[in-house]
Amino acid sequence: MTEPTPTTRPWKRFERDLTGRFTVQVRPSWLQLAKAAAAAILTWFVCGAIFSEQLPIFGAIAALLVMQDNIDLSLTRGIERVVGVLLGVSVAMGAAALFGPQSWLFILAIIVAMAVGWLLRMTPSSANQVAISALLVIALGGSSLSYGVERLIETAIGATIGVLINMFVVAPVRTSSVRVAITELATHSAQVLNRIADALAEPRDAAWLATMLAEARSLQEERSRTHRLIRTARESLRFNPRSRRYRQDLAADDELFQRLQPIVTQVIGMARALSDNYDPDIVRDPSVVGMVEEMRRAARDLERLVTPVSEPEAQEPPALTTPFTITQPNPDHWVLIGSLMEDLRRVRGRITGELE
Repeated sequence: MTEPTPTTRPWKRFERDLTGRFTVQVRPSWLQLAKAAAAAILTWFVCGAIFSEQLPIFGAIAALLVMQDNIDLSLTRGIERVVGVLLGVSVAMGAAALFGPQSWLFILAIIVAMAVGWLLRMTPSSANQVAISALLVIALGGSSLSYGVERLIETAIGATIGVLINMFVVAPVRTSSVRVAITELATHSAQVLNRIADALAEPRDAAWLATMLAEARSLQEERSRTHRLIRTARESLRFNPRSRRYRQDLAADDELFQRLQPIVTQVIGMARALSDNYDPDIVRDPSVVGMVEEMRRAARDLERLVTPVSEPEAQEPPALTTPFTITQPNPDHWVLIGSLMEDLRRVRGRITGELE
């Protein structure tokens, strides 16, 4: 296999970015897809029995749109769809009453619908719902008041069926990945701490320090990702009938994450300070030898915050029971050593709970 030429790499990158716009890394749950199909089919038969003269297109669309990853978002999409149909039907019926069956009525309906959405400060998706509903009404040839009312009722039925199925048929819960993300964040932070200790134990070159700093900076994105997962988990429990059994665990995970956030900040700061001010001679400083040991203890205790331990280990107090002190500052490296000591003190305080 030949290596890709430099001219083909940008295209490969563009292709990867393009497919990433409409694909996800994790395949969606098949159950949510099955629930969406079931909601649309059920709505089709229910609305078909009530309004036998028209195909229940509005109701089926509403049932599909409201099948979201959490109940709160389903309710929002349901209200958005009903309001959009109400305004869209009004725009279509008003335009048809004023101008009759004109070929350019579609263009007028789009302009008026988007203007209504702008005047009412609706979100772009809500404004689009108004325009789409107006176009559907015009395309299907409905201009009477009864037709508009029937389509509105049909939409409300579809939205209601979709929300109820999403709520009571294995309502989606997004809490399982939170603890995994928090554990990984704490473990990676402990690994960076150990890397900092390694740089103080033995001389390191610039390439090694650059790699260490890159690992530390990656904690920032990992922390942001964990925060997003917690927010998603919290939203999935809102209005969820299954939320009671998950709320306590999520609250404990959130409390642990709030405890980890400042530790991550300090670890990143320590890595940056060490990379910017590193001198291989610092490993010969007697006070640094003790600091290395304290950092390794801090890394071990940080892992213990999220990793189950055996009963004898659980009874042991944290390793950082006594603050490490420096009797005489180094005249050449005292700024770096002092900075690392202060950050280590804050990490220690967060691990032991003294800075809560």
